[in-house]
Amino acid sequence: MVTARLADAVDRRFQAAKGLRPRANKVFPGHFSFLFGEIALYSFVVLLLSGVFLTFFFDPSMTKVSYDGAYELAEGVRMSRAFATTLDLSFEVRGGLLVRQVHHWAALVFVAAILVHLLRVFFTGAFRTPREANWLIGVFLLALAVAEGFAGYSLPDDLLSGTGLRIAAGMMMSIPVIGTWVHWLVFGSEFPGEIVLSRLFTLHVLVLPGLILALVAVHLASVWYQEHTQFPGRRRRERNVVGTRTIPAFALKSTGLAATVAAVLLLMGALLQINPVFDYGPYKPGAVSTFAQPDWYLLFVEGALRLFPAWDLVLWDTYRVPAPFWPAVVLPLVLFTVVALYPFVEGRLTKSTRRHHNLAQRPRDVPARTALGVMGIAFYVILLLMGIDDVISLVFQVSVDRIVWIGRVAVFVVPPLAYWLTYRWCLRLQSADRDVLTSGVRTGVVRPEGGGRHFVEVRQPLHGRTADGRAVRPRYRGNRLPTLPTHLRTRQQEQPPSASPPQPSPGSPPQPPPLPSPGSPSQPPPGSPPLPPPQSPPPRECP
Repeated sequence: MVTARLADAVDRRFQAAKGLRPRANKVFPGHFSFLFGEIALYSFVVLLLSGVFLTFFFDPSMTKVSYDGAYELAEGVRMSRAFATTLDLSFEVRGGLLVRQVHHWAALVFVAAILVHLLRVFFTGAFRTPREANWLIGVFLLALAVAEGFAGYSLPDDLLSGTGLRIAAGMMMSIPVIGTWVHWLVFGSEFPGEIVLSRLFTLHVLVLPGLILALVAVHLASVWYQEHTQFPGRRRRERNVVGTRTIPAFALKSTGLAATVAAVLLLMGALLQINPVFDYGPYKPGAVSTFAQPDWYLLFVEGALRLFPAWDLVLWDTYRVPAPFWPAVVLPLVLFTVVALYPFVEGRLTKSTRRHHNLAQRPRDVPARTALGVMGIAFYVILLLMGIDDVISLVFQVSVDRIVWIGRVAVFVVPPLAYWLTYRWCLRLQSADRDVLTSGVRTGVVRPEGGGRHFVEVRQPLHGRTADGRAVRPRYRGNRLPTLPTHLRTRQQEQPPSASPPQPSPGSPPQPPPLPSPGSPSQPPPGSPPLPPPQSPPPRECP
């Protein structure tokens, strides 16, 4: 009663119901692939909550201290104040190690969910008009998430993160003309300096999260205003959305998904160890170990650095462009630029910017785009694998030099091969769809032909027939076609029991029946002959 009175009082003063009613009735499509964006959102919420807890106990100072804490193996070791407070978080703060690991796992899941979400948008063509701006926001969010992860990954000042900072310093120094200025802007002195961790801390807890929050808000507002894309199907058109309403169905699903994401991240933090900085020890410039890889989202840069040969570009016999500049600076910039501009390039080539596209495409229907995406994934995976070439060398007892040369060849051979195979596969899937439309669904029932000398599989046709017996072929509208008789739905089954089937007006052309939808029993279309019962072949005589 108190809640009802409070809600009534708020509504009488602010007219809240008038604005909330259309929002509560908003419809969201129900395909599972749309959940990746929500997983990224809820992972970011976990990141914010766990990050607030960690800031209460972490000190980003690089002042040297002698450790005197609960971790006895580091007793008396000289280390930075940042690493000492990280050890205190892990061993002296109640639940500190759990929160640290949950925070790290949430960061990895956050970046992975954004990447998978972008791949879903790419392969289904959901970036087309009018959603190009939302695609750009997604690409910028991915770049900011990677930068945010690197900043947080570098804060503990352990041996692994210090090695990553040293590589980043070398990347900055490799930039022509302005490299030294960029290095001193970040570090304030020669590496490692005394202020880099405090600056990274400010970026990590204030600047980058603020930018990510702003972009997430703009992204959600844009999705809400422009409506969701949806896959073609029954009653789904360019100007409507078929799915579940915000309240109660979608709200309950989202709440359950948020709780599931939080629970899974909590279990991962409790059961799966990650980034054990107490095993690595404090950073020492002269010490580095094998298995020194960054987090997965930066592993492609590490792989590119290991693959690229030591080819310095010398200009006018006086100026040198170091070799790391190309794989560490140019390659990531080119990749993000190509990904960001792709919707505009495709729209210009296909002239598809003149109308809105609210129906998603099946990847097989756009083989060129699908093949390009798979080619990019193959290129990225090769760089990921080359980032762990020392691990591969140790596990398979193969020399690192051989692995590097295999990677150098594969990076030029595998992506084009992946493009060709994917393109041919898409064409083969299109051919299978055309076969279903023209010949019907395979029933698995065979009947003898030619006096029992051979057998033919019975097909369930999808087309209807006119009064004079002429077949009316269904048109392909981009939705999934039935592949089994149990996937068929006839026009009588779509009508309510009390409704009669619609009658065509005199003189009107015959209309093709709607394509069958999954989940209904098999019946022949109206006007088509029934399926013949399976017959056993006649007995054969032995010679």
